Amino acid sequence: MRRVQGQRLSSAEKADLWARWRRGESPMDIARALERGYLAVRGVVAAVGGIPPAARRRSRLALTAAEREEISRALAHDGTLRPIGRALGRAPSTISREVRRHGGPRGYRAAVADARAWARSRRPKPCRLATRPALRHAVAAKLIANWSPQQIAGWLRRAFPDNPEMHVSHETIYRSLFVQSRGVLKKTLIAHLRRPRAFRRSQRATLKHRGHGQIVDAVSIRARPAEVADRAVPGHWEGDLLRGAGHSHIATLVERQSRYVMLIRLDGHDTRTVVRALTHRVQRLPHGLMTSLTWDRGPELAAHKAFSIATNVQVYFCDPRSPWQRGSNENTNGLLRQYFPKGMPLSQYTQAKLDAVANQLNTRPRKTLGYQTPAEKLAEIVAATD
Repeated sequence: MRRVQGQRLSSAEKADLWARWRRGESPMDIARALERGYLAVRGVVAAVGGIPPAARRRSRLALTAAEREEISRALAHDGTLRPIGRALGRAPSTISREVRRHGGPRGYRAAVADARAWARSRRPKPCRLATRPALRHAVAAKLIANWSPQQIAGWLRRAFPDNPEMHVSHETIYRSLFVQSRGVLKKTLIAHLRRPRAFRRSQRATLKHRGHGQIVDAVSIRARPAEVADRAVPGHWEGDLLRGAGHSHIATLVERQSRYVMLIRLDGHDTRTVVRALTHRVQRLPHGLMTSLTWDRGPELAAHKAFSIATNVQVYFCDPRSPWQRGSNENTNGLLRQYFPKGMPLSQYTQAKLDAVANQLNTRPRKTLGYQTPAEKLAEIVAATD
């Protein structure tokens, strides 16, 4: 396959590149499709932090190319500015500025003026965070505390309901982080995001799924009561193992209604060790706070019957290769990678450290809870059952 090297991508190629990026294709796949080098494609994506640039549009208030042609013709016939303005429905001052900027009455050319105006409109505009220091400092402080941009945006609206100057969208925060040409938030703050990356990925980018084994006498998630699926009733949890280097693991549990998280240190990932650790932790919960547990089809819970007998908790298993059926737990495991990156041995963490990490997640506001924290939501549940 022929590869074009050493040349910039054309406008058409860039348009194709961003269309493919939005569909979730990787830089390598895009490079192959465009017959371009990988570094050329990655350079275009990285330059704007993986955020496709918005299509440029003319302001509805700006002079159009057709209006500039009318100005040029009128000036060629010795027309004056006020009659030109009346004919176009524009203020005389608008026509005066236009002509003065682009060569005066004798040197004005419509095509040149239009091209200059279009080029001048590309100048960068200061973003919201750049012009509001108090807002910028509040956002940076919450990022350092490992809050997500969406949590920060929701919290700001709750904390400053009557002060729009302290409101900002999560998308603006992301753009200020990944598009470094804005020069607003330091790039080092990207390390505090849930999933630190060099640039933002498309939401359609695919992930690989790991294989799953067979569980004897597994009760399918399809047999789970409807009240579990719609999160109408508390006490239903999701669980999985988070894997680290050296065959190390921790167990993660998430309550479906409150999104409350528990992390459990494991000395091994065989089913006997996992079931013993889960049983010990679940038995410490208030009575009735866990009535069901939905798990992946990993062999670590092959002894699920022993767990159910010891805790009176019914275990349901997801369909093979269907992690979205435990969406709350999958999302939580993704958040935990901020604290426990892939390739890091998890055996070095004590239970106290795991509890501290869980506490951070449980005391952050969640959009799905109306920006309540999981700890607040769980406290409401416990109070209601007393």
